[in-house]
Amino acid sequence: MLYEALDKLKATREGLSSEEAQKRLIEYGPNALPKVEVNRLMVFLGFMWNPLSWAMEVAAVLSIVLLDFPDFGLILALLLLNACIGYFEEMQAGDAVAALMGQLAPECKVFRDGAMINTPADQLVPGDIIRIRLGDVLPADVKFLEGDPVKIDQSSLTGESLPVTKGEGDEGYSGSICKQGEIEAVVTSTGINTFLGRAAEQIAGADSHGRLQEVLTTVGNFCMVSIVLWCIIELVVQLGARKEENPCLIITDGCLGVANILVLIVGGIPVAMPTVLSVTLAIGSSALAKENAIVTRLTSIEEMASMEILCSDKT
Repeated sequence: MLYEALDKLKATREGLSSEEAQKRLIEYGPNALPKVEVNRLMVFLGFMWNPLSWAMEVAAVLSIVLLDFPDFGLILALLLLNACIGYFEEMQAGDAVAALMGQLAPECKVFRDGAMINTPADQLVPGDIIRIRLGDVLPADVKFLEGDPVKIDQSSLTGESLPVTKGEGDEGYSGSICKQGEIEAVVTSTGINTFLGRAAEQIAGADSHGRLQEVLTTVGNFCMVSIVLWCIIELVVQLGARKEENPCLIITDGCLGVANILVLIVGGIPVAMPTVLSVTLAIGSSALAKENAIVTRLTSIEEMASMEILCSDKT
């Protein structure tokens, strides 16, 4: 079985040549999890893209139209405060994929051109022969070659509470730690194709919309519909009562409906609700951080608080 694996990978016990390794690196790509570049500006603006924020933004525009600078400043301050808190917490938290990437070994011992050398872990390719020693982090998914059994701690991946004994023909997972022994192994999978890489891919693709966000969206949509209906009623009443006045003329008590529409918008939405929620959740995130808990999404705090029973295995 072991030699079948070597034949399948077109590898030998002496390792790959530098030329073959370079070809496979081009074919399979680096032994690293894909990095998703985040546009920080778009993340910041995203906190202003929801029904409640839209209503506040319209109110801010109407405040400028009416030259009501105090209201404009207050509304703008609330918008920016809410966006800044959410943005700061999200950037501080990082993401789970970055945490998983930190578990990968920075370099390893590999046979190339018949000699053992130290090479960066991201340069490994399927078919490479590597040596694993006490304390080493497995840099990729491997199949162990002949030699004395080793003990591998893979609790962070599988939940097993004690190190597992691995021997010839057994598989080892990227991110596991060698706790005892020394053995050679052939690399079978790298990068996103490893056990760890598939887990990271599932985390990255998880839906990030929580229950609290859905509730806020529902509340915002209801407020928007209510505001629009009352604005229509306001305009109909104003135009009907002031037929002879210019509806576009903006003078003291003469801008038909605009001032009242501003009142309807500001009064029809819970202006401070997003800010109060962000501050409250940020305080919760700070408290959890002191307990070494990483919060990748602020709304997850509210979701955890609403749980009655949490079932979990050893992981």
